[in-house]
Amino acid sequence: MQEKISALAIELLKEALCNIYWYKNNLRSFLSNCISNYEILNRADWSGYKRQIVSDIIDELCKEQEKYLGDIRRIISEVIKMESFHHLEQLEDGKKKAERARQAVFELRKVVEDQKKRIKDEEEIKKKRLENLEKIRASQAVLKKLDEIKERYFKLVTSKDHQKRGFELEKVLYDLFELFDLDPKAAFRNIGEQIDGAFTLEGTDYLFEAKWQNYLCDASDLDIFTSKVKRKLDNTLGLFLSINGFSEDAVRIHSTGRSTILLMDGTDLMAVLENQIDFVSLITRKRRHAAQTGNIYLKVSQILSEY
Repeated sequence: MQEKISALAIELLKEALCNIYWYKNNLRSFLSNCISNYEILNRADWSGYKRQIVSDIIDELCKEQEKYLGDIRRIISEVIKMESFHHLEQLEDGKKKAERARQAVFELRKVVEDQKKRIKDEEEIKKKRLENLEKIRASQAVLKKLDEIKERYFKLVTSKDHQKRGFELEKVLYDLFELFDLDPKAAFRNIGEQIDGAFTLEGTDYLFEAKWQNYLCDASDLDIFTSKVKRKLDNTLGLFLSINGFSEDAVRIHSTGRSTILLMDGTDLMAVLENQIDFVSLITRKRRHAAQTGNIYLKVSQILSEY
């Protein structure tokens, strides 16, 4: 299924059409060359205001976007290719009208190009994820080690010694990072603060913290970890694993502004241990999503549902 046009792009398209075509007959001529169903044009009230006409036609196309996706894409494609607005410059106050149209096209073009880049990046991530998954499945040695790590983790799930369970979890994760060639570092203490571990992925250093408690990690837990990360070099991010997840407030508060941490829960970890997704792809996808949306807690179920 092709990805739908974003709501922002649709609004910018409407604005561009209103600014590009001063006269309604020119607008109609342009749309008639882009839209395959002329009934949509005929149903519009062409005696009304231009802005309302544009809104009604584009909205009708968007109501059945899968059916008319080709028409919408054709309109957008033609609009973002426009560079000359000589027809507007001939009108009264033409330079201002032309500049307004030029700016509207520029804004639409930028959003469309950003969306294309995002789709391309996500396709590359998907391709890499599948390649990594196939590589793991083809390697009996890796699968055997992954199974060993999973069995050790399952034993921890039923353990009643919670303090020992925390230490053993660090060892499990260290071995998991090592399996994926992430150059892990074991737990260390630095100026009075405990760091559960660290690893390197695609040239970025990650500090790692894991908590296994009976309640959701809250904003104060993330505050403390974020402070640890920010005291390190600029090219440092943090990965916080809470087996039982995070409170909604904690995620919301730390998803605003420029966050330096990503969040992971027990479901994410199980998906890796059960070979549904490799660890590198999981973190790469979480980081990409955080950069695009600000949300630092992308669930693995959402990632897997995309493929």
